[in-house]
Amino acid sequence: MPAAACHPRAPHRKLRIPDWYVSSLMLDRALDAILRRVRKLDRTHDVPYLAGYSQDGRTIYIDRHLPRIMRYRGREIEVDRYLILHEEVEKTLIDQLDLHYLHAHQIATRAEEAAVRADGIGWRDYDRFMQKYVKRIGDERLRKVPADLDLKPYRDEHDFDLIERMRKALTRRGLRKDEDTTALRQALAQYAKAMRAERRAKRAARTG
Repeated sequence: MPAAACHPRAPHRKLRIPDWYVSSLMLDRALDAILRRVRKLDRTHDVPYLAGYSQDGRTIYIDRHLPRIMRYRGREIEVDRYLILHEEVEKTLIDQLDLHYLHAHQIATRAEEAAVRADGIGWRDYDRFMQKYVKRIGDERLRKVPADLDLKPYRDEHDFDLIERMRKALTRRGLRKDEDTTALRQALAQYAKAMRAERRAKRAARTG
């Protein structure tokens, strides 16, 4: 797993200057700590919106077509670490604080942006690089979806079309033989049913 850690094993030492003078170093240390806690990184699947996580939070998924390296002003930047930070923060906020996905996503994006900028990388350049590989609704490249992918983000965004796309993808070749597609089909069906019920309730509230 790429983890350009500043000190993977070295003990923490108290700095001799105020922390706010070295915010970039503090952020780098925090990012290192998160990276060391990731149990599994999977880069063998197609992941809607580039990255995601398993339902139990033990696996971070990054789309298999995203290059591991971004070349930026003569430097080679390992991008996985920023996406891992985003997904870990987002999943934790959803599971531990029961935040809505959109709220957790905003906070996670700010953390990701801070980490990118702390490493001397322009956020617009980084985002432009990422957007080239994002798989969206109707994308023919969306063929190999993780069986245990957490679908809450897609449900909270009411991305019913994408969920249907993922369901149909399960009938095509591309999944590994040892992957259990039954669980994903059931999860997709449950989310689709819940989304339809939520839409009906909202329509009833508006008309009532």
